[in-house]
Amino acid sequence: MIAALKFLHIAGLLCWCAALVALPLLLHHYRGVRAQSRFTEFRLITHSGYILFATPAAVIAISAGTALIFAADVRAEWLWVKLVFVCGMALVHAWLGHLILRSGESGGRYVMPQPLIALVLLFPQISVVLWLVLAKPDLAWMADLLPPVLLEPQGGSL
Repeated sequence: MIAALKFLHIAGLLCWCAALVALPLLLHHYRGVRAQSRFTEFRLITHSGYILFATPAAVIAISAGTALIFAADVRAEWLWVKLVFVCGMALVHAWLGHLILRSGESGGRYVMPQPLIALVLLFPQISVVLWLVLAKPDLAWMADLLPPVLLEPQGGSL
């Protein structure tokens, strides 16, 4: 059970991270297209990539990761730090969705902020998540910053 959840989590995370890197590159490449055929291509690729690939991958990664927390009964401090960075990745994911939506609704007239900013935000977050999972550092000093309910078993009740 735990092995299957880990497989789903890692596969979902790899697909999600790949989509989070690819979408800003696509947005940058198609920025300011004027020809209708290129705009239609832009809309199809970015919208489908976001709705049919990136978002399901994020849901699978986060759902399997949440199930792993409970199945493996993990309550280490590094996990809570990892979750903060995963929330940051989810915020970048939502911002990319906003950019895709606005650019599609405007018919190409939306002055989009530089989408490559997402990569500047993403690479450190992805790196920290990877480091935390692989190194599992001892962050016991952070226990004083967390509420005790996050670090102690609650007798099966949530």
